[in-house]
Amino acid sequence: MAVTLAEAKKNVQDALQMGVIDEFQKNNFLLANLTFDDAVSPTGGGATLTYGYTRLITQPTAQFRAINTEYSPQEVTKQRYNVDLKVFGGAFELDRIIAGMGGIVSETTLQMTQKIKAAQALFNDTVINGDSAVSAEAFDGLEKALTGSTTEYNPSTVIDLSDSAAVDTNYKAFLDQLDEFLMGLDGRPSAIMGNLKLIARIRAAARRSGAYTSTLNGFGEQVEAYNGIPLVDLGAKAGTNDPVVPIGTGEDAGLTSLYAVRFGLDGFHGVSMAGHPPVKSWLPDFNTAGAVKKGEVEMVAAVALKATKAAGVMRKIKVS
Repeated sequence: MAVTLAEAKKNVQDALQMGVIDEFQKNNFLLANLTFDDAVSPTGGGATLTYGYTRLITQPTAQFRAINTEYSPQEVTKQRYNVDLKVFGGAFELDRIIAGMGGIVSETTLQMTQKIKAAQALFNDTVINGDSAVSAEAFDGLEKALTGSTTEYNPSTVIDLSDSAAVDTNYKAFLDQLDEFLMGLDGRPSAIMGNLKLIARIRAAARRSGAYTSTLNGFGEQVEAYNGIPLVDLGAKAGTNDPVVPIGTGEDAGLTSLYAVRFGLDGFHGVSMAGHPPVKSWLPDFNTAGAVKKGEVEMVAAVALKATKAAGVMRKIKVS
């Protein structure tokens, strides 16, 4: 069964859990829009949380044939992949005296909200940079899947969008290449993603070309778009000011990459546990003995790329 976090919230009776799922969706385009295939059941006492799928590598062909001749056989190339669901989140501790002080913002609410923001940032980071070979606790992300693929677009020269003057000079050539890159995917992308500087430069280019639009989502937040495709700033890594999508240094100084994805169960989607809400939380219980109590928030998820052409990465964009 396919669900979004908004749909998952409808199956949760506890008001606290509903609020926590809402917080995961707020200010996070991926978690608000990604479809989750809740198809993984724990086996082996919960030790195995594996989702297996087939990724299409090449596209089908068709041809004309003469009478009394046969078609040349051709099959799409596919490859079997497995992804393990990973557990991530965080915990905090509060003394019951501090928790009972009240104030404009409850300390418990503040700590829980900030822990959710950190989990959101970790999810965004892993969607792009995750590599289970480097960190066994993480799931694999887009960078690993797209490097060396047919949808890794490397312009012959660097595209300079480093300042306003460069955008004035190069925005038409950049948008031409961006359109060429996007048309190489297997359908209209659901999002164009990158770091803050890159999204600002794409916004500037889109405004100059008249292709910029802005709408409000269900939380009253502004969603900017290029030709109707949402522009998504993936933010910073958890606990740092370093962008999820890095900006190069040294020989690659100022260079960054742009990611485009098509959401869908036949494209790029999330994976969650069957019969379990993907997000859970536990508040400190100050009604029992003990001065210091713990609160936690947790998500169990991974991502899957069913078709190589459902996502792509564009390199060599200079933003600083």
